[in-house]
Amino acid sequence: MAKTIEFKRALESVYRRYNRREFVHPDPLEFLYRYPAAQDREIAGLVASSLAYGNVKQILRAAGAALDVLGPSPRRYLETAGEKKVNADFSAFKYRFTQGCQLAALLLAARKIIKEYGGLGECASQAGRAPAQTAPQAQRFLAGELRRLAPAPVSTLIPAAEGASALKRMNLYFRWMCRRDAVDPGGWQLSPAALVVPLDTHMGKIARELRLTKRADAGMKTALEITAGFAAVSPEDPVKYDFCLTRFGIRDELDLPELRKCFARAA
Repeated sequence: MAKTIEFKRALESVYRRYNRREFVHPDPLEFLYRYPAAQDREIAGLVASSLAYGNVKQILRAAGAALDVLGPSPRRYLETAGEKKVNADFSAFKYRFTQGCQLAALLLAARKIIKEYGGLGECASQAGRAPAQTAPQAQRFLAGELRRLAPAPVSTLIPAAEGASALKRMNLYFRWMCRRDAVDPGGWQLSPAALVVPLDTHMGKIARELRLTKRADAGMKTALEITAGFAAVSPEDPVKYDFCLTRFGIRDELDLPELRKCFARAA
């Protein structure tokens, strides 16, 4: 118990110091701050998180270009633009493995979901027409609906929810939309208690440093093991510390030696 208390004290110290918007850049999360309305933010978050693979500078460039097409209200864009216009607007888009036709297909699928359920968050929370009890249930259902309703394959943007994948991008999206604090803007009513850590190379390295896992792979088992470690000290919000910890390695001025100092000071 004493070790758990010390660990939480150290995590809270890092959270207080670094869970601030001034540390967000470079992160696709920053695009969500453009949209005060949750119905716009959920579409922007879907686009930004789906493109969150590869070099962060390229991610920001691609996500920014896509969101510029959607204008100040992505929801209004989807409600008023016809299928031909959406396809035409994104015909020249390309980001690594993703072609413009795939991004257009994702947006058209999102439009169908909005028409049927009222919003992406409403779709996620009504997994299989019954209220979702856990974030993984909601993720699987939303991902399945997006893939099913897309007029073209969207596998580079929305991977299959089954299998060993850690679903980093979907977990990132749900963190943004289900949590609300100084960094995560929220907007959905789903509880953050069942969220899973968006496992990337930064979180994997830090989790091993903090002895939350010994696993070297970036699969779902590793993500769940790390999440369980955080849940031991924050069961109501296990991904609370994801943002502040992953600044170490993303921000040039922060690195693992600095993180060790933070834990030494709080111990």
